[in-house]
Amino acid sequence: MRATRRLAMVAAVLLTGATIVYASNPPKVDPALPAYKAVSGVSGNLSSIGSDTLNNLMTLWAETFNRFYPNAKIQIEGKGSSTAPPALIAGTAQLGPMSRAMKGTEIDQFEKKYGYKPTQIRTSVDALGVFVNKDNPIKCLTLAQVDAMFSKSRRWGYKEDVKSWGQLGLAGEWASRPISLYGRNSASGTYGFFKDHTLKNGDYKDEVKEQPGSASVVQGVTVDRVAAGYSGIGYATAGVRAVPLAEKEGGKCYEADPDNAYAGTYPLARFLPDSGLGREGRAGQDRIGGHHCRDAENGRADGSGSPARREPGSHEPASPDRSSRRPRRRPRRHHHHRLDPGDPAGHRR
Repeated sequence: MRATRRLAMVAAVLLTGATIVYASNPPKVDPALPAYKAVSGVSGNLSSIGSDTLNNLMTLWAETFNRFYPNAKIQIEGKGSSTAPPALIAGTAQLGPMSRAMKGTEIDQFEKKYGYKPTQIRTSVDALGVFVNKDNPIKCLTLAQVDAMFSKSRRWGYKEDVKSWGQLGLAGEWASRPISLYGRNSASGTYGFFKDHTLKNGDYKDEVKEQPGSASVVQGVTVDRVAAGYSGIGYATAGVRAVPLAEKEGGKCYEADPDNAYAGTYPLARFLPDSGLGREGRAGQDRIGGHHCRDAENGRADGSGSPARREPGSHEPASPDRSSRRPRRRPRRHHHHRLDPGDPAGHRR
C-alpha cells in the first residue's frame, strides 16, 4: 500500500500540479521553471476512477507521466464523479478526478477508513457549455431561460415553461420547433453542478435524455437539429455550438471561452478538483503543492476539459460545500504558490 501511495503522490506532481491550456493557444512558459527530473524506483500500477469530464486530461497527463516512468501502468476510468469517492475508499483507485467537490459524507467515509481527510486539489477551470446544433441561430440565453428549458420547477422564475425555440425568440422555420433535451445521468458531477447552479436545485424535466458521458451529449445534439444539451466545453465539436449565457435578463452575454472562465464572468465556470489517497497537511503540501515544473506547465488540453492556472491570491475563497463554484477574479499569470492540498477551496498556506 505504501508503494502505491508513493506512486500516487509522484504522479500527482505531474498530473495535478499542471497548468492546463488549450492546445490551440499555449501560453509562454516561465523560463525560470525547472525541468522535471525523474526519481528512481517508481513503478507499479496506478488507477484513476471518476469524472468523465476529466477523462481526456487524465489520459494526457498519464501519457506524460509514462514518458518519465515507463514501468508505471496507469488505468483511467471515467464514468462519473460519484464513482470516485467509493473507489478511493475501497482502495481500487489512488486518484479520483471529479467535476464537483467531495460531499461532506464522502469525506467522512474516507476519513473513517484511513484516519485522515483526502487530498483535494483544484486542477482545472471548466466552462460548462449549453450546446445547440451548429445550425441553430440562437444568439444568447439567460440562466432563467435555460432553467425553464431543462427544469419543471423553474426556480429562476421565468414566465413560462419553455418547450419550443419560438419561445426563446427564434422566428421562421425555428419558431414552432420543439426543443429536444440532452443531459448527463445522476452519477455525473456535471449533472449535479448543472442542477445546483442552473436549476437552483430544482427538478429536471422527465423528457431530458440522460447520457452516460459528455461525448454522448454532444453527439446527441450534433445529430438532433432541434436539440440542446449541457457538457464540459472540452467536448465541443464542429457539429455543435456553445450558446453565450447571461446571468439575468438584460445582462451581458458571455462566451464560454478561457478568458471569461478565468474571470468568472461566464455564468457556468467551475473548478475541477482531483482527489487522492495522499495525506493532507504539510507533508502532502511539500510533495504536491510545492512542486511545479516546466513539463507540467507545458501540459496541453487537446480536446479535453477547460484550461486552468494556479496563481496566488487569484480567487476568492469558497465555502467548503461550494468549492467547485466559478472563480470570480482573473488570475495573474505565471506565478507559483502552494495550496493547502486538504482544502478544496484553494486557500493559501
